[in-house]
This record gives sequence, structure tokens and C-alpha cells, in this order.
Amino acid sequence: MDIILQQVSYAYAKDTPFEKRALFSVNMHILSGSYQAIIGHTGSGKSTVLQHLNALLKPTDGTVKIGNVEVKADKKNKQLRSVRQKVGIVFQFPEHQLFDETVLKDIMFGPMNYGVSEAEAKARAIELIRLLGLPDEVMDKSPFDLSGGQMRRVAIAGVLAMNPDVLVLDEPTAGLDPRGRKEIMDLFYQIHQETGLTTILVTHSMEDAARYADQIAIMHKGKCVVQGTPEEIFQNETQLRDYQLELPQTVKFQRKLEQMIGRRLPNLCLTEEVLAKDLAHLLKEGCEDEC
Repeated sequence: MDIILQQVSYAYAKDTPFEKRALFSVNMHILSGSYQAIIGHTGSGKSTVLQHLNALLKPTDGTVKIGNVEVKADKKNKQLRSVRQKVGIVFQFPEHQLFDETVLKDIMFGPMNYGVSEAEAKARAIELIRLLGLPDEVMDKSPFDLSGGQMRRVAIAGVLAMNPDVLVLDEPTAGLDPRGRKEIMDLFYQIHQETGLTTILVTHSMEDAARYADQIAIMHKGKCVVQGTPEEIFQNETQLRDYQLELPQTVKFQRKLEQMIGRRLPNLCLTEEVLAKDLAHLLKEGCEDEC
């Protein structure tokens, strides 16, 4: 399911003395099945765009197309409930959304609210509990008796239980340690690859955008200023600096190394794995030259 923003503008508290424009004529096309990252500094408009992706907000001007549903400011739409089922959002600290008395009931709540039978909702919940690496014994526990990492996985399971076509991730690793961050991001990527879910990552992390995304959009002062592949985006350090963003750590290391040795590595090293491979190749070439 494609999501298309066409000349989307948005103002909070419109037509009041407190009106504040947050988006200005944003154009963005998120392809079905892609892994799209949206990056930008604080206040760039990322979170406002996110809330348009399943019609939590309706544009002040312009059109948001979510599959075959059009969302406009002046147009009432009875399909928004189904849109919100198809576009699931994992907000920052999703564990704050937990509320039911057991893990199983919490995960089952969303599907049953949309008319799924209790038996099917339970089957989905059990499948997701196992997919997300949680032990079976958590099913009958209160979600509030779990560790922070387990609570987050339960909350994510609750979103996935809706069987969305699009999964929107709003800073999903906030508050996690480095190991927990990598585990969660690898899990989302595995789900993306295995299910073909359109995945949209809204993040401050250049490392996550570089590692996982197919396409990246940069938001700056309420506008979508650049769109491209990770390679295209992170080749241009000057452009990133103009938008108050930095290179991923691996690319920073690569650039410093290239300055020291006076030559370029063959690839833009967006991940540690690519960097290690290129360094190994460089060392091998050096050994062969010495021989």
C-alpha cells in the first residue's frame, strides 16, 4: 500500500491566536513494501508527518493518499477506521500504552475491537509472543510485572496483531541500551523482510537510517527537502550539515581513514560490516604490494 503526501501543509490551532505552521507543502511518496526512513533535527516536522500517515491528523491543505483512501481537510471520510487498522504506529515508549490485566488480553484487545473472533485474536497473540522472543509463561502475567524490554515487545505485538499493511516506527529504540536497540531494530527488519510490510522509520539515528532503510527523506523546518537512497543522502556531508544532521559513525570513520591514507575505499561504508570488509580488502592489497 503506497502512501503519498501531495502539497501537504499543517497548522496547529488553526485560525486561533496560537496558530503555528508545522508543515509546508510536503511531497513524499512511500512505496508499498519499501523501508522508508524519515530523518531530521528536533522540530523539523517528522512527528507531524508521522501523524498524517494514518490520519491521526488531517492536512490543513493538500492531500494524503493512503492506499486508495484520500484524506483532505475539507473532506469527511468514513474509511478512516479501516485506514488506522492498516497503518499501525509504534510510538516512542510504546509500553506506556499497555493497560490490560494480562499480556494475552492486551495483545488481543486491538483485533477483537475490529471484529476479529476471540479464537483468531488469541492465535495471533500467541504467534506474536513467540515471534518477538517472549517465553510462553508471560501470556498470563500482568504486562506491568515484566521487564522494560519485555513490556516494549508486548506493546509491539499489540500493534502487529492488527495485521497492518504499513508499520510506522516512531523512535522505537528510545530509552534502550545499545544491545536492546540493535535487537529491536533487527527484529523489525526481520519482520519487514519476511512479511513484506511497508516500514516507515522516523528517527534521529543516522546509523539506523543508514543500516535498514531503502529510501530516506530529510525533513527541515517543516519541509521535505531531500529524498534519496542512503548512499545518495550520506555521500553529501555538506548538505547534511546544512540541515543540522551528521554522518553515520561508520562514514565519519571512513572519511578520517581516507584522509590519513590518501585514498578512497571502494564503497560508502554505511554499516560496520561493509567497513570491515573494505578494510580487510585494503589490508590484503597492502600485503600483496609488499610481497
